Amino acid sequence: MDARRPIIALLTGGDEPLPHNLAAIEECADVRVCRADTLADALVGADIVMVWDFFSAALKDSWGPSTAELRWVHVCATGVDSLLFDGLRQSRVVLTNAAGVFDRPIAEFVLASILAHDKRIHESKSFQREHLWRHRETLRTCDNNVLVIGTGGIGRAIARLLSAVGMAVSGAGRTARTEDPDFGVVYPSDDLAAYVGDADVVIAVAPLTPQTEQMIDAEVLAAMRPSAHFINVGRGQLVDEQALVDALSSSSIGAASLDVFATEPLPVDHPLWEMSNVCISPHMSGDAVGWREELADRFLENLRRYVAAGGADATPAELTGALVTVVDKLKGYSARS
Repeated sequence: MDARRPIIALLTGGDEPLPHNLAAIEECADVRVCRADTLADALVGADIVMVWDFFSAALKDSWGPSTAELRWVHVCATGVDSLLFDGLRQSRVVLTNAAGVFDRPIAEFVLASILAHDKRIHESKSFQREHLWRHRETLRTCDNNVLVIGTGGIGRAIARLLSAVGMAVSGAGRTARTEDPDFGVVYPSDDLAAYVGDADVVIAVAPLTPQTEQMIDAEVLAAMRPSAHFINVGRGQLVDEQALVDALSSSSIGAASLDVFATEPLPVDHPLWEMSNVCISPHMSGDAVGWREELADRFLENLRRYVAAGGADATPAELTGALVTVVDKLKGYSARS
């Protein structure tokens, strides 16, 4: 007997364009396009959720009897923190993400942030607006010692690119080790204050989990060099944001390039906006041209694998073996990420 045709609840925010390959997705499955307020109805009988609106928490709010047939959830993002609620964690549902799609774009964004700081590009643009000709000296970027907090796929892409420019890169992760192929040395991330002071540039790109929330706190910030450049392209909640404001205000650290924040959009009255030693971007570090198409293509690849594995008739173990970038729901990230 043939496996039944999959049913997908495609969760959108309503403002973003639908997946460019929707017609190809519909060749494989029945698709119910929905928003947060209609998700509960779309879930009835559905075996797949495609979280296209990747910051939405609507699945948690809709979890219950309507998710009885659910077998697989795919989020079109790398971070899965909005989906790691108890109901999903404890269920048989397999969770996948888009690990790998954003690795190189985020690495390039980080390199650009370092170069802009070291070469004082932000100052030059400010002086240009004022028609000021003001000569300054710049820093040698190749002299930087860099600590990357988060040694998954994005962190490794950052390490490889920065190493190619001549920077000395080490990592901070769950497990300390030496002779890592991308970082050389990986320090334990639960002891950041002990060694963060060795770095000129500190980059946060760890996944957000209960263990990493506010891992960069007042103690860690106080241990950084007064000249340190802090870059966050992970999640805003990795940092104690008030402690960061205090450190930047007191020149306890030199500068920050921030792409993510505890509250997004960043409130218009937030003190970070007014700081001359802060560069703010609106959670865009991975959004290189074509990123939505790559996200949609990743889902279609996994959908075809899902169908080939038997779809709703497959066991969780069979789906885990068939799908790519399966998330460990206890750890909060995929092996690929």
